[in-house]
Amino acid sequence: MKYFFLFISTFLFAQQTKKVDFTSVAAHLSLNAVEKSVYGTVNYSFEILKPTDTLKIDAQNMNFSKVILNQTNVQYINSGKQLLIVYPFQKGKNELIFDYTATPKQTLYFVGSENTGDLQIWTQGQGKYTSNWFPSFDDVNEKVIFNLEIKFDSVYQVISNGVLKSKSSNGQASVWQYQMDKPMSSYLLMLAIGKFEKKLQFSKSKIPLELYIENNDASRFEPTYRYSARIFNFLEKEIGIKYPWKVYKQVPVRDFLYAGMENTSATLFATRYVVDSTGFEDRNYTNVDAHELAHQWFGNLITAASGKHHWLQEGFATYYALLAEKSIYGEDYFYCKMYESIQQIKYASRTDSIPILNEKASSLSYYQKGAWALFALHQEIGDKAFKKIIKNYLKKYAFQTATTEDFLAEVKKVSRFDTDTFSKQWLESTVINTQKINELLVENKITKILLELDKIKSKPLAEKEGFFKLILMSDAFHVAKEMVVEQLQNETFEAKKQFLQLALETNDLQVRQAVAYSLPKIPEEFRTDYESLLDDASYQTQEISLLYLWRNFPKQRLDYLEKSKKWIGFNDYNLRTLWLSLALMTPEYPINKQDVIDELISYSSEKYEATTRQNALEKLIGFQLINDVVLINLVKATTHHMWQFSKFGRDTIRTLLKNQESKGSFLRILPSLNEKEQFQLNRLLN
Repeated sequence: MKYFFLFISTFLFAQQTKKVDFTSVAAHLSLNAVEKSVYGTVNYSFEILKPTDTLKIDAQNMNFSKVILNQTNVQYINSGKQLLIVYPFQKGKNELIFDYTATPKQTLYFVGSENTGDLQIWTQGQGKYTSNWFPSFDDVNEKVIFNLEIKFDSVYQVISNGVLKSKSSNGQASVWQYQMDKPMSSYLLMLAIGKFEKKLQFSKSKIPLELYIENNDASRFEPTYRYSARIFNFLEKEIGIKYPWKVYKQVPVRDFLYAGMENTSATLFATRYVVDSTGFEDRNYTNVDAHELAHQWFGNLITAASGKHHWLQEGFATYYALLAEKSIYGEDYFYCKMYESIQQIKYASRTDSIPILNEKASSLSYYQKGAWALFALHQEIGDKAFKKIIKNYLKKYAFQTATTEDFLAEVKKVSRFDTDTFSKQWLESTVINTQKINELLVENKITKILLELDKIKSKPLAEKEGFFKLILMSDAFHVAKEMVVEQLQNETFEAKKQFLQLALETNDLQVRQAVAYSLPKIPEEFRTDYESLLDDASYQTQEISLLYLWRNFPKQRLDYLEKSKKWIGFNDYNLRTLWLSLALMTPEYPINKQDVIDELISYSSEKYEATTRQNALEKLIGFQLINDVVLINLVKATTHHMWQFSKFGRDTIRTLLKNQESKGSFLRILPSLNEKEQFQLNRLLN
């Protein structure tokens, strides 16, 4: 016990990376989709830098066997969180081999099933720790060269970090061998398995760009990846340092936890960004694409040494994504985005007292304020000096970790810029320097207009109607026109009618959409004008205008339903589920009611993604179309890995349980649920 206490003390007070350097790992993995488990053989190469008596590999809830150090069986401790090797290590190179099995509760996700042919398996290591599915390192400062061999069913595509060196088949199973040649932090390790098509493009610098899409989404490939190659070429040129890896892959996965994740050489992103040309107008992958790609330099090539310096990743990725979008959509777009983000920052600063340089800072600070700090720095020192700083910084700390002080030291080497004042104003304080911000914004004509509009927002309409007309009739960027529509929100219809008509006449989809949202109550005299929105090439505009028109004009409901009966919308079926709901609430519309109910209920089932399921459940419960199947699907939501969806399920059940009859219905379905679902429902019932 004395030795064990000494060993624990050593671990608590000494950082392992100072004594041990893990250099590379080779692993042979197999996955079981039924058991939702992974097992494999792992071979770590490492060097002891200073003598130590212990070795730590993070491993959450794993089982180990055949643990061999330098070809000899060695004693180990499995703490449930770490694999610990107790041994009198001396300076030199070593090899550790072991077998492991894991059934992760997080970070490795199984969506769909092999039985229905829609199985997907994917990982998410950032914020959750890769050590839940692969024995690795939660400390970002430990960078390792990863090489994985993955065995799985041959009908699926298996994707991991690095270059695919080989694929061999043996009956129904295949083995994919992926190889990296540079080190990275463990949170960037990834797997994605599914039925994907791959299309190959090349950057100007000859880097292979592997673009994946699910087989049934093949028709959406072009709009989804519309600007991917262009973004890659822009960032490589703008950053001035060649893309650090040998290949770049992008894979959309179902029920992903975030918009995207920048795993080294392989970005995963949510299928909500898989769109057709109409959907592209409302929500496209462009910003996420650019943001995650920028991370390949800022985050992957150089990793922030700790959470305190997280802005070095997110602020940089946010800023460079905006620069990429600027190259596509123009300067007005860029400045409008900067204006919008600073408004959010100003509002948040009323209550947010945690500055950027703090591991507890908000996402808004890390991302948006971090981007603003870089924008201010870029503008102050000039483009040439800024680019030189970035190149020097990336070269010096490549494949390492860095701090804010490291970055600012590179600024000092190139410019006489006052980094101390910069740090105090932007990184160490939540106070907003409005004067400085406005000086930067007025450099652009459109943001100058936005600032003017903001100044007059509380003035009576009579004092600003001339300005409003001037903007709506000009070629000003759409954000200014949307701001005009927004300021008309509380005016009487008669007072704002002429402005709304001018807004519609712009034929700009975003401006017309702003009109659609601004009129939940539509006067009869404006009905024909408003009905034109149903024909806009925008699924969001169609959704809101169909709903508002159906509510406001009962006599025209049959016409609206007939016009929209074949609408589907995004891949979350937003228009279809709305149409089914409205058709059920229109007794005079000729439908087979049970067929419509069954279809709407089907969208709430596990066959669909969480966004579709929630969409359908909201409508079913809102329209009181509740039966045992609906309740079962609602309970299933509470066990889903997406916290937003599981929270929706729990909150909705709590509301329903206020009714005693509903409580009886939930008790009735309890025996038909699995153990996990019963546990969640019992918690809510009790």
